[in-house]
Amino acid sequence: MKNRLKVLRAEQNWTQANLATELEVSRQTVNAIEKGKFDPSLPLAFKIARLFGLPIEKIFFDDQ
Repeated sequence: MKNRLKVLRAEQNWTQANLATELEVSRQTVNAIEKGKFDPSLPLAFKIARLFGLPIEKIFFDDQ
């Protein structure tokens, strides 16, 4: 699954560590999600969406 997490994070001038702290996950988890190596759980996806004030489908989308 592709995502816009890196772009959204950059717009806020947040580092991966800053975002990880906000989401209560590791920086490595944020990195893996941004690179598409890891798909977040549904609760984590909702948490990300709430943090950025966007619907999930505006952040995550099918890569096909």
